[in-house]
Amino acid sequence: MELFYYVVFGALAAVVAALELGGKSNKDRITTSQAFNSFKNNYILVYSLMMAGDWLQGPYVYYLYSTYGFGKGDIGQLFIAGFGSSMLFGTIVGSLADKQGRKRACVTYCITYILSCITKHSPQYKILMIGRVLGGIATSLLFSAFESWLVAEHFKRGFDSQWLSLTFSKAIFVGNGLVAIIAGLFGNFLVDSLNLGPVSPFDAAACFLAIGMAIILSSWSENYGDASESKDLLTQFKGAAVAIASDEKIALLGAIQSLFEGSMYTFVFLWTPALSPNDEDIPHGFIFATFMLASMLGSSFAARLMAQNSPKVESYMQVVFVVSSASLLLPILTTFLVSPSNVKGGGISFSGCIQLLGFCTFEGCCGLFWPSIMKMRSQYIPEEARSTIMNFFRIPLNIFVCIVLYNVNAFPITVMFGMCSIFLFVASILQRRLAAIADKPKAEDWVAMKERDTEADPLNAS
Repeated sequence: MELFYYVVFGALAAVVAALELGGKSNKDRITTSQAFNSFKNNYILVYSLMMAGDWLQGPYVYYLYSTYGFGKGDIGQLFIAGFGSSMLFGTIVGSLADKQGRKRACVTYCITYILSCITKHSPQYKILMIGRVLGGIATSLLFSAFESWLVAEHFKRGFDSQWLSLTFSKAIFVGNGLVAIIAGLFGNFLVDSLNLGPVSPFDAAACFLAIGMAIILSSWSENYGDASESKDLLTQFKGAAVAIASDEKIALLGAIQSLFEGSMYTFVFLWTPALSPNDEDIPHGFIFATFMLASMLGSSFAARLMAQNSPKVESYMQVVFVVSSASLLLPILTTFLVSPSNVKGGGISFSGCIQLLGFCTFEGCCGLFWPSIMKMRSQYIPEEARSTIMNFFRIPLNIFVCIVLYNVNAFPITVMFGMCSIFLFVASILQRRLAAIADKPKAEDWVAMKERDTEADPLNAS
């Protein structure tokens, strides 16, 4: 493996270590209580187990399907089914968390994903399709129910609102960074070193999910959004839609999230062909670990930024989106500025090295994005419909990813990167608007909306 990979990985590891170990007193100058630290550590443990269950599967899904003899087209349909399921069924199941309870929704995530892992043992296409549908539902719950439970429980226990950012940033640092690296190495150990086959990471994932579920059942209390008996699911959807339409801040937040996450998921499909256009031999696992280190660096920076009153999240995220937009322009720029290599195989090219540095920058922006968007969601989304609104945000994201997957061979890779770069730049413009109106009062209070709807439709409320 080329020295270049080790240099990039080593440089990122050194900076992350220096920030985490050397600058800890600077980062953690927010004084917290023992009760909060216990609560935070419990959540991070559970979140890390949940993410381990997710990260273990990621690198082996495509590989497993290909070992069962399915071609690119069939595998593409399975992936589309997953995102389509997340959009349709996941939105409904995720929204039920507000009414039926967030703890119950988190347990449902564990059960659903474990069942999805079990289906991977079957080479039958229909069974694998069912697994993808279950996985899509689980993904919606992972990215809404856990955060909704955390925010509600944090305030229910009377903790300071500023402490929430500590939990967010540490959860992303550990769950989306450290755990991802360990999961990648552990999956590689199971498949390559122990020769247990490509289904073994899914079995390991199911075990981690079961352990996490046991901790949730034994140590978490239940909390709800709007648990009123009169509210059916349709009324809940209508209320969430009204909240988004009546409050520009919520609408902007949803658009920003969809634009960034849509670009991020597209990047996941594109980075491999971008770095190896001529079938260059690149160490996928090592590059993935490097990306996760860059993400950890981003979340470490986010922790420091959010611990201070200035700059505000709404301000620095404008810069993050512009930088991420520029980083995904590199594959286009190298196409024009660096003469392409026509040699098949071999090591990574010079343009590939430049792109890898750009991709690490983008992953660093991802590490900044997650805790920051969580902080903004906790500020702007009404508690009564938190899970419902968060799943609404994922609808345009899932539509976009399905379209990209369906047309992945229809456009050159540079066009796809250009589209992502444009989306990220638009996100920066919307973020600028959000920063401008951040301190304005809400257009209409959620409780006032509910009272107005009750007066307009008393039969439905009774």
